[in-house]
Formats: sequence, structure tokens, C-alpha cells
Amino acid sequence: MSMNIDLAVIGGTGVYHLPGLQWQDSHALQTRFGAPSGPIRTACIGSAQVAFLARHGEGHALPPHQINYRANLQALHDLGARRVLAINTVGGIGPDYGPRALAVPDQIIDYTWGRISTLCEAPGSSVLHVDFGNPYTESLRLDLLAACKDAGVGVVAGGCYGATQGPRLETKAEIARLRRDGCDLVGMTGMPEAKLAREAEISYCTIAMVTDYDCWHAEHGSVDVSKVIAVLKANSGNATRLMARIARDFPREHPPCPAGSDHALDFAIMTSPESRDPQLLAKLDAVAGRVLKA
Repeated sequence: MSMNIDLAVIGGTGVYHLPGLQWQDSHALQTRFGAPSGPIRTACIGSAQVAFLARHGEGHALPPHQINYRANLQALHDLGARRVLAINTVGGIGPDYGPRALAVPDQIIDYTWGRISTLCEAPGSSVLHVDFGNPYTESLRLDLLAACKDAGVGVVAGGCYGATQGPRLETKAEIARLRRDGCDLVGMTGMPEAKLAREAEISYCTIAMVTDYDCWHAEHGSVDVSKVIAVLKANSGNATRLMARIARDFPREHPPCPAGSDHALDFAIMTSPESRDPQLLAKLDAVAGRVLKA
């Protein structure tokens, strides 16, 4: 099933729906990677067709390391989504990223392990060396920042997201390491989602909701989960209203990405045609059929 989805939103912790929308359809999809985290809801905002998926499931039953990121992105792709805004709940580990701040990062460092991070995991499919120097689609970031400005919502433009394994929170030593590495934000779901979107040639960017200073700030103390939840509730309300506003006013046209994220596979395939399994390639046709041929 393919629709003309103008914008897809992946909701993170605390964002399990977009308020104020009358959902027209709910799609329970299966992909070659299995089932996504839950149903994909679709609605019209003005003339825009919007899709929404809760990353952890609508009841937050999936920990970050067990989310089927590949199925989520393929399901959105199958519905016709080529632009994805991801909402990520994070801790702030830089002075400009305090509780309740919203940020649109431009870089990411992956500290996760054991997560499948490519669409072509099976031998005989292909090896994809996609360019990931700029992990977020810059044109989409600029559209998002412009929409935030028009909506009167303050955001921090830029920053480095450190993606950790979870679901436990980080030690003080780990946060010190992330800060030395140049991270400004710490979360558990930024990867492999961003990289898989690049392989699927989906334009992708993140808006990060900061709930706390984690454990590094001298005046902040240890992470208090009850306080985090209180900030999260306030943050998620702001973020979901912002997403609804952005979806309504978002540019309908999808110009080519200057960084080539929408043609990321053009020069990424190293596996020779004779080494590719036709049956495996057929299963990948929906997300990479433009370039993956037997």
C-alpha cells in the first residue's frame, strides 16, 4: 500500500499521539523485517497527509535496544513517506541544553551495540557504504527550524546527539566521556534509526526534547525520575503541538537534498551483481529497489 504521505512523525518517549488531529486511518503493517512498533496513524492537516508512529509502541512497551527500527522505517516507506521528523527525548549534557529545551541537532555519535544497523544484514543481499558525514538531512533541518521560528517556539539549532544503549541511564564517568567527545545531548534511540533512514533514502531529522541535565551538572544532582516525568509531560505537550503546527505549514514540495540523502545509494553499493542473491534483493525492492538489482 502506498499513499502520498507528505510528512511522517516518529514519536519518542512521552509522545504517543499528536493531539488535535482526527486520525482517518490506522495501518497495521507487516514488512520483511517484521512488524513495526505499532499501528501507523494517518490524517490530513489542511492539504497535507501526515503519518504518525510511536517508536516505543503506544503503551511504551518496547525498550530502546529492542525496537525494530528497520520495520518502522520500511513500514513508513511502504506507506509513501519520504520525509521523517523524529521526536527524541534526551538528557542535556551541555550548558545550552537545559531541561525543557528543544534542540535540532546536526551531528550524532553512536555508542550503541548489538543493534542491527543496516537494511542489508543477510549475506547475499548487498553491502551498503552510505555517506553519513552529515547524518541529518540539512534541507529538512532548515525547514524544521523555519517552522519553529514561525510558530514562535525557541529551539537550539545544532548540537551533537550521543546515542547510548539503554535502557539504564548513564554513569557519571560515561557522561564525562560523552562530554569530552563533544556530545551535547544523550539519548537511546537516535541510532540506528538515522542511519537506516539514509539507507532507505528517506530525508530525516530529529527534534530533541531535553528532560534533565542528566548527572553531570553540579547543581542538578542525580536523575530524579519523577521530575523527569513532570518535565517530559510539559515537553511532550509543547512538542506535539509544534509537530501539528509544522505538519500543517510544512512545504508540500520535496526538493532534491543538496547532500544527496534521497540518492544515498547511488555510490554506496560495493557488492558485485553476481554475488547478490536475487531472492533477498526481491525482498528489499520496496526500500532499495531503485539501485539494488540482481
